[in-house]
Amino acid sequence: MTDLLESDKLKVKNQILHLLKLHGAQTAAALAARLQVSAMAVRQHLQTLQADNLVTYQEERRPVGRPIKQWQLTEKAAKRFPDNHAELLVNVLQGVEQLFGQDGLDALLAKRTQQQIDNYAAQLPDESWQARVKTIAQLRAQEGYMAEVIQESETELLLIENHCAIHAAARTCNQVCTSELAVFTALLGSDVKIERVEHLIAGDRRCAYRISPTE
Repeated sequence: MTDLLESDKLKVKNQILHLLKLHGAQTAAALAARLQVSAMAVRQHLQTLQADNLVTYQEERRPVGRPIKQWQLTEKAAKRFPDNHAELLVNVLQGVEQLFGQDGLDALLAKRTQQQIDNYAAQLPDESWQARVKTIAQLRAQEGYMAEVIQESETELLLIENHCAIHAAARTCNQVCTSELAVFTALLGSDVKIERVEHLIAGDRRCAYRISPTE
């Protein structure tokens, strides 16, 4: 019974970390509502996670009443989410640049970009651009990007990547992020315009692209 209870506690803690990664800073009450457990239980888990340096909080003042705590992940917690072959990717990029110069690195990234385009294109539906965006999000989610699509308005979609599966490589070489935008542009074509409105490398919590039809 004790092992079962400990297993349940670990599951809730992991769910809390996942929700904070997926949705950003939240209160204990908001987390409790999502998990359908008591706010007291969530606060206890948050205190344990804080002691392990996995979460921290910022106080947000309100016009009336006491400040509320907005809980968020620490850098240590962020490392719990997959960064696909991070060290290997960084070493490959640096090695190619050292051996073949910038031209060699450009050629490697261009090849990778085209391979991604070909791979995704073979799986995209021959339907509306909105349907293609949703399929791209599904494919990116399968690769560890925790991707989702939000309908911002009647004509705009927001393609969100709550996690960067190659964050270490992107920090080493900003062309990796540039190629991501190139992939989306190639797949969705001239029917839409794509604007990166949030960028993990720039200090945002996630990467997000606003997609809307061209005028």
